[in-house]
Order: sequence, then C-alpha cells, then structure tokens
Amino acid sequence: MSKIAEQVKAAIARAVAGENCEIVDVEYERKYGAMHLTVFIDAPGGVTLDDCERVHKAIDPVLDELNPTADAPYVLNVSSPGLDRPFKTLRDFERNYNREVEVKLYAPRLGQKLFEGVLTERTEHTTTITADGQVLKFENGKIALVRPLIKFE
Repeated sequence: MSKIAEQVKAAIARAVAGENCEIVDVEYERKYGAMHLTVFIDAPGGVTLDDCERVHKAIDPVLDELNPTADAPYVLNVSSPGLDRPFKTLRDFERNYNREVEVKLYAPRLGQKLFEGVLTERTEHTTTITADGQVLKFENGKIALVRPLIKFE
C-alpha cells in the first residue's frame, strides 16, 4: 500500500465506520491518464450504491482537510470490492472459513500454481485449505492471492 493510501485509510476510518461500513482497501494509482484514489468498502449484507454515495460524502471533507496529495489532482472513487476480490485482512479470511477459495502461488508447488479448496485456517504464517480430501498448508509469503472461488454454471 502506498504512503498516501495508508494515510488516507487511517484518516477516514472513523467516518467510514460511522456509515456502518468498513474499509477493505485503499489504492492510489494512475489509471486512464489520471491519479485515482479508490476506497473499497464492505457492509453487512453487501455494498449498495447508496452506501458508496454516503461514504463518499462522509470522507470528502476529511480528505479536503488531510490534503494527502499536496494539492495534486486525483479522482476519488468509493466502490465495493467485488465478488472475487482477494482477501486482504484476517477478518476477510475468518468470514470465509468453510467456503471454497482459490489460492494462487508465486511459484509452482506440486507442479501447479493454482489450488482450489475449502478454507479451513489462516494463521500469521500459514493458510490451510482442504482439497479433494487432502489438507494443504501454504506459507503466506509464497501466496500471491487468496480469493473466493466463483463458479459459473
């Protein structure tokens, strides 16, 4: 996470919580020829357009006061993280115990980099899934991402 994203996340946490939402992630990056500050939120039961609008209005004055970009222009976006967003926090993992996930590794293990299974545990050092009756434990530092498994039928 960039320094600006970290500053913003800390500064807006109270305002976001006041709207009954939580911050999933904050990104500050160049997209489409301009700098974008994107705040990803989650809410009980999912995020609605109204949630995004309320949070946008709540954090706008906080960002004006903080001035995280030292007057450099940026586009502010407030968004849901999407169904297939990677897990970023321990809370993300805990909410998804006993659900199907995909684990992508930086380097192959057992000849593959992608594993699918049921998430059973996340600790400070490892993530564990059960796949085809086998328990697979991965070192967190070797994991590129873990996200919900989305199946289209």
